[in-house]
Amino acid sequence: MFMRNFAKGFQLVKGFRLAKGSKLAKGLLLSALLCSPVYAQAEDETPQYGGDLNVITVYRTLSALSWDPADWVWKQNHDTGMVREQLIGADLKKSIKSGGSYPFVSDAYLPTDALRGELAKSWEFEDRPEEGLVLVFKLRQGVMFQELPGVMKAREMDAEDVVFSYNLVNDSPKLIATYFDHIKKVVAVDKYTVEFHFNEFFAEWAYRFGYGYYSAIVPRETANVDRKNWKNVVGTGPFRITDYIRGNSQIYAKNENYWGTDEINGKDYKIPFVDNLKYRIIMDEATSYTALRTGKVDILEGVRWIVIDHLKETTPELTWSKRLAETGTFIAFRLDQEPFNDVRVRRALNLAVNQQEIVDLYYGGHAELFAYPQHPTYGNYFQPLNKMPESIQELYSYNPERAKELLAEAGYAEGLAFRVQVCTCNPNHMDLIPLIEDYMKKVGVTMIIEPYEYASHLSLMTTRKHGEGYFMNNGHTNPTTTLRKSFGTGQTWNPSQYSDPEFDRKMKLVYNTRDEAKREQMVREMTRDIMEEVPYLFLPTGYAYSAWWPWVKNYGGELRAGAVHPGPIYARIWIDQKMKNAMGF
Repeated sequence: MFMRNFAKGFQLVKGFRLAKGSKLAKGLLLSALLCSPVYAQAEDETPQYGGDLNVITVYRTLSALSWDPADWVWKQNHDTGMVREQLIGADLKKSIKSGGSYPFVSDAYLPTDALRGELAKSWEFEDRPEEGLVLVFKLRQGVMFQELPGVMKAREMDAEDVVFSYNLVNDSPKLIATYFDHIKKVVAVDKYTVEFHFNEFFAEWAYRFGYGYYSAIVPRETANVDRKNWKNVVGTGPFRITDYIRGNSQIYAKNENYWGTDEINGKDYKIPFVDNLKYRIIMDEATSYTALRTGKVDILEGVRWIVIDHLKETTPELTWSKRLAETGTFIAFRLDQEPFNDVRVRRALNLAVNQQEIVDLYYGGHAELFAYPQHPTYGNYFQPLNKMPESIQELYSYNPERAKELLAEAGYAEGLAFRVQVCTCNPNHMDLIPLIEDYMKKVGVTMIIEPYEYASHLSLMTTRKHGEGYFMNNGHTNPTTTLRKSFGTGQTWNPSQYSDPEFDRKMKLVYNTRDEAKREQMVREMTRDIMEEVPYLFLPTGYAYSAWWPWVKNYGGELRAGAVHPGPIYARIWIDQKMKNAMGF
């Protein structure tokens, strides 16, 4: 009953009301107008230059965490990726929009056949008798770092900048443990050639310092400036940052001297097309929907299932894309603290929650019961729930009586209490937490809920000061990293503090295995082993949606061309200003 009342009352609770009547009539009229011969657009329309692109991104509630690569913050490519580039990125010609196979929405997973050189022109492995395995990158020539007064004059990017950028993150005290252990050294052979000397083959090489979170190429002049200051962000990318107001906006202007082009209908066009790119940082969910509906923003990358039907009814001219979230949702149990050092307690709390009811009633069917720690889009790395052992399938069943039995066996017949830290930045978590609390009460478990804003919430985990329960999303990243970062001993993103030498040994074997079919089999086995340990209260994975106005061209809902890296996508979008004006905006 609580769940049903919650679903029905959500709009009132959130204060989100969508107008009907005149707005709906206007929407229908505009839809008809767009379908008329006057405004209908052919697929071969010539790109247009100019105008502003306003985006509320998937991280609409989060200001930039740091502008300094040496700080090792996951969100940096999202904020600096318009300005800084990487060696490798996504081949956007292989997007579904362009007739390819890939939606390019993953946090940080680019299949091998979807890679293209960004700052690198080409790369290849060489097995050298005396030096061992060497990865050789040939860099693009004529790529210029932007001029930034007080930091540097405009100059050509070269191999020494790649070496500097690698050393900057590798020598940082914030370096993630084992992250670059596969690399022996990085050498600038000549102006346009960089060699990465490997200790051993490493399956994630392209992700780690090709297109990953911590692989931006920055000029060596930044060794002498305050890199934490956004005003000192400089790179080779399609935009430059011109303004940053914490909690409000990030504004980027076109780099007139950008090296890149986009081929459209057989013709190369200089990019970016728009003059300015604006991120809007909006804490209030309803405000973001209003900004979309009123045309204040062109793209809203994160729309929750709860408002989909209303937005489609009141603003039918919007274009939509759908994706299964690339983040797992869970409460991490600290295995190094009571009561969660007992697997019976961990199993009990999973059995106490009606996962299918959450899918059906809370998400309204817009979710999958099982999509973490592996993601269904990972091909053979993913093993469906119905192929899992019964002991794992049981975790997704609702059995409060068995939960009570397990708690009693573990010595908690009279119940227990534990703290759960939750981030106020995530409206989904703030809505889910009272539902989970209600389930827990039915088996005698009390949750002490502690809300935090994002920076403090993240700091609790990274400094290991979080409590017995920690409510979070964690990106899958890719089929191997999702295991390593979440369950490897001492890893930064291991909130459960899981530690097993045998797991760590197997993880290393996976990384050293060149045969992908063998890696797939090993990953499936390790995933099963982890789930048997029940380090989390596993929760369903919801579907997410993006919406944009039809005047946004050369776009199909792509989110990332590397690790949380949307810059190449935004650089290829143009605005049909005539259509926008005709629609009354």
